[in-house]
Amino acid sequence: MKFWTTERHGAVCIATFSNPPRNYLVKPAIDEFEQLIEQWRDPSIRAVVIQSRPEDAGFMTHYSVDELNELISDPATSRYSAAIVRRYKVIFDRLQALPKVIIAALNGDTMGGGFELTLACDLRIGQKGDFRYGNPELRVGLIPGAGGTQRLTRLIGLSRAVEWVLRARIVQPEVARELGLVHEVVNDAPARALELAEEIASFPPKAVENAKIALYRGADTNLQAGFEIENMQWTEVMQSDDAQLALRTYIAEELDSRRDWFESENSKNYPTYAGR
Repeated sequence: MKFWTTERHGAVCIATFSNPPRNYLVKPAIDEFEQLIEQWRDPSIRAVVIQSRPEDAGFMTHYSVDELNELISDPATSRYSAAIVRRYKVIFDRLQALPKVIIAALNGDTMGGGFELTLACDLRIGQKGDFRYGNPELRVGLIPGAGGTQRLTRLIGLSRAVEWVLRARIVQPEVARELGLVHEVVNDAPARALELAEEIASFPPKAVENAKIALYRGADTNLQAGFEIENMQWTEVMQSDDAQLALRTYIAEELDSRRDWFESENSKNYPTYAGR
């Protein structure tokens, strides 16, 4: 692949994006990313970290404006612009639907289409530094088109999303955390993302999968329907080999040590799960 490299750290796959000199997203990079998503369906991969090289100019600085301009300037291709961005939204949907945790380590500027991609990740880790996160699309006559307006509304609420998009805001990492757009801001986002990925990768995988389904599907419906979705996922996971083994591991602990067990490394080191 030209734009992506991957490496394994046990059950965690680390995907590193690089497109110097400015780390713009372009269609060939998204095409490669779609291939990676299919590879991440491998059950041996329990978590994924997406990052950039520290020496590059951004995490995913934004989608190439030059490429967008060429697209709409040519009558032969401008008619297909809606289909192209709709495909990107579908790719990001597939990313979010993976039955494992996806963590974005925003170790550089992350705006526009790059920020939209991170909104399809489960966790976003910001990094201290002279970086900018945001959706400045209106400043160049566009709007977020790869799911950004809808994911933002569900993430931070309609009122904040309206202000964010209509002002075409770009902010420093600490402000993004205050707004709820990133979960943490740390000195080394890739290192922290890997730490979190290894933690969640150690949990029973069926529980991680079903928790994601309950959270995301429930967020798109009313409360009572969400309860039903949760109940279906709870019932399924309760009948899994993962749950049976994990529960037996816990109840083998002495009563007086069970609370401490939740905070110990032992709670992150279950035996191998059946069928995994």
